[in-house]
Amino acid sequence: MPLNYHHLRYFWAVAHDGNLTRTAQRLNLSQSALSVQIKQLEGRLGHALFDRRGRQLHLTEAGRITLDHADAIFSTGQELLATLEETGRTRQALRVGALATLSRNFQIGFLRPILARPDVEVILRSASPAELLEGLSTLSLDLVLLNREPPSDSLTPYVAHRVAEQAIGLVGTPDRLDPARPLADLLRDQPVILPTPENSVRAAFDALANRLGIRPQIVAEVDDMAMMRLLAREDIGLALVPPIVVQDELASGRLVEAQEHPRITETFFAVTLERRFPNPLVQEVLAAG
Repeated sequence: MPLNYHHLRYFWAVAHDGNLTRTAQRLNLSQSALSVQIKQLEGRLGHALFDRRGRQLHLTEAGRITLDHADAIFSTGQELLATLEETGRTRQALRVGALATLSRNFQIGFLRPILARPDVEVILRSASPAELLEGLSTLSLDLVLLNREPPSDSLTPYVAHRVAEQAIGLVGTPDRLDPARPLADLLRDQPVILPTPENSVRAAFDALANRLGIRPQIVAEVDDMAMMRLLAREDIGLALVPPIVVQDELASGRLVEAQEHPRITETFFAVTLERRFPNPLVQEVLAAG
């Protein structure tokens, strides 16, 4: 007897909601009718899919396996619709997600070849890594820009393309930063503006400070490059940033950079998902990058 995909979709909806009553209301079904559909699917598969503990539903091992397959099945359907909806359109769309803390200058530089095309609409969203990877897996994003490789396994076949690498510098106002002073002296004597601890650049900086035997005075921990730039301009402290973030200020002399570099680099990845019907613009932007 073939699998009933209506039953599978009902299970999929309940598994993601985690609540039978809420799902029944959303689907405009009675709770008993929805429960019958899931029991019929369990009967067809020969395994219980939920462990019912009071009002809470918890996936069994068989339920987790079924959900993984249901995610793949319904994502493929969404992918098919999205691909066929693009057929015949004269203007193509590229949906790009970027880490909220990523340099805006880098993002514009990476996307510039495609931004200049009159037949392409670029939809750019900023979010956390988890939200971006979820956008890839649900096919609402074609490509995401991150500063670290995502975890990958057979159920989430992410492909990380290394697209750029840039050195991190220490910058500040001319009154605060003497470019010729040794890096260790600057970090010992001046307050610093750093990325937040979950940032890979921050981890590298903490290791550097440990090697130098320095406990720097941290005046601010910031998860946004634009705010780090602003704080450096306001002379709050020395900022650990990629020079591209403050290129205008360096050119004008409003900020200067230490001559001795921290020897920290930030690597940028364009992450895609293995798809049966990939957006052809993805390959074009990767080739141009």
